[in-house]
Amino acid sequence: MFYTTMKKLFRKIHLWLSVPFGLFITLICFSGAMMVFEKEINEICRHDLYFVKEVKEKPLSLDELMRTVAATLPDSVTITGVTVSPDTERAYQVSLSKPRRASIYVDQYTGEVKGRSDRLPFYDTMFHLHRWMMGSSQGFGKWLVGTCTLLLVIILITGILMWLTNKHKPLAKSLTISFTKGWPRFWHDLHVAGGIYATVFLLLMALTGLTWSFSWYRTGFYSFFGVKASAEQRGGGRAGGGQTGHTPRVSFAHWQEVYENLAMAHPDYRQITLSEGSASVVPAGRNSLRAGDRFDFDVRSGKITGSKPYAEQDKAAKLRSAIYSVHVGSWGGILTRILSFLIALLGATLPLTGYYLWIRRLVNKSAHTS
Repeated sequence: MFYTTMKKLFRKIHLWLSVPFGLFITLICFSGAMMVFEKEINEICRHDLYFVKEVKEKPLSLDELMRTVAATLPDSVTITGVTVSPDTERAYQVSLSKPRRASIYVDQYTGEVKGRSDRLPFYDTMFHLHRWMMGSSQGFGKWLVGTCTLLLVIILITGILMWLTNKHKPLAKSLTISFTKGWPRFWHDLHVAGGIYATVFLLLMALTGLTWSFSWYRTGFYSFFGVKASAEQRGGGRAGGGQTGHTPRVSFAHWQEVYENLAMAHPDYRQITLSEGSASVVPAGRNSLRAGDRFDFDVRSGKITGSKPYAEQDKAAKLRSAIYSVHVGSWGGILTRILSFLIALLGATLPLTGYYLWIRRLVNKSAHTS
């Protein structure tokens, strides 16, 4: 009796949260799945932007290259950093002071500015759909995405509780999808078994994704892991986000020397990023490009003055990196990214199969009462 009562309660919660918000959850999951391999698709579609036309014997020195690029920029825009890959065919990425997070790609052999890395129209739509439901970053769309993500957590939990309180269905039967007993049975099995298989991963995606939606959740999430979120993190922004004032010119005098020393010390690096007085090295084997070892150097001499391995860095920065890696599935390399893509697609189908089962139940109930 107890299990029957609880199952009915969980079913009602599961249903009446899913019905009004299910389509939004489908859009969030689908757009998230589409963005998993955005970088790779961009590089295929815009190969001429991300890769040089011809690999020459030796690239220009970073000092000369940065001066060449700086001469092409408006007076109000300055270079803030450069990212170098060990792949000799891959163009250097040069970061700019504004607009926020702007960067351009440069041919390191000729100094040619190849262009800015803008999202392809399809991915721009997917990004705005996934983050703000095509609304503004601070408006109703952001609240709607956050609310739907929070409700998804409850829907997933109640779905599992419905399964756990069903004492009349064997475990093996719940985890099986039938392909030979007709479409109604297939959609039912896909919803039940697919939901069970995907729940843990969808919960991880949802719980990490909520840190971008609500400041109160972000603060609590950080506190749960023993990390105090700064005022900037609680607000969901980054320092220097506005960048409305004048940005001082950066000295490139010793960037080449610093780069060569770091590349020699880390011959298997994935990428090296240089900025004013500091550098980051992401060693081979690290799945996240945000998990770099940091180095400080004297801008007047180029001498390395300090280092901090990723393991010893600020806990808040490491937690931010972990949140992002878990959310996009990059924490385990290509295999977990493929898995995240498939799970997000499966998550997009769950509300649709749920609608099908709900409507079919209403039709059958109406037929029996008429």
